[in-house]
Amino acid sequence: MCNIELGLRNTFVQRIINQNMPLLTIISVLLVVGVLLWLVNTYLPMDRKIKSILNAVVVIVVVIWLLKVFGVLGSLNNVHI
Repeated sequence: MCNIELGLRNTFVQRIINQNMPLLTIISVLLVVGVLLWLVNTYLPMDRKIKSILNAVVVIVVVIWLLKVFGVLGSLNNVHI
């Protein structure tokens, strides 16, 4: 591996380690969201189309949140929902 690749990888790893949100918190949030989505899909009677839309929205929001947490989407700091 060349030094540039190692430098980029080390920078990325350091950025992840130095985040305000620990990895355990991120995993916990993902587990809670997954269990809640499973509970909604299993026990709430809804039309299949509505469940599909709900699943898509939750997945998109979680992916955007993860990208923001890991610093991939730093430009989202100015966007408020």
